[in-house]
Amino acid sequence: MKSNTALTRISVSNAVYYAYHGVREEERSLGGRYQVDIDIWCDTVKAVVSDDISDSVNYEELLFIANEVMTGEPCELIETVAYDICSGIMDRFQQVKKATIRVRKLSVPIQAIFDYTETETTITREG
Repeated sequence: MKSNTALTRISVSNAVYYAYHGVREEERSLGGRYQVDIDIWCDTVKAVVSDDISDSVNYEELLFIANEVMTGEPCELIETVAYDICSGIMDRFQQVKKATIRVRKLSVPIQAIFDYTETETTITREG
């Protein structure tokens, strides 16, 4: 008989950063505002029983990883930024079974009127 695992979603929504990512020179020199959403899925049974943060994933540490990527070496593509955050979370937290990162660029210097551009990356742990 196959055993099932109950997964809990932990989310951080709309973390705001000022960063210097982009293809255009003005994006890299002037910077712009970005929003990041983090969704992770992990087994939290041990944490629920113990009520101890050391048995769960501390969302402050998730934000630390996102901050390192957002304020670190500039990337041309927000797809790269999202992937780097996602893979950083998966590398740091072995108990995370799946992570989804959304990165929104709020100020895009092109001749069109819209709210933002967004990319989403999901990584699922094998096994």
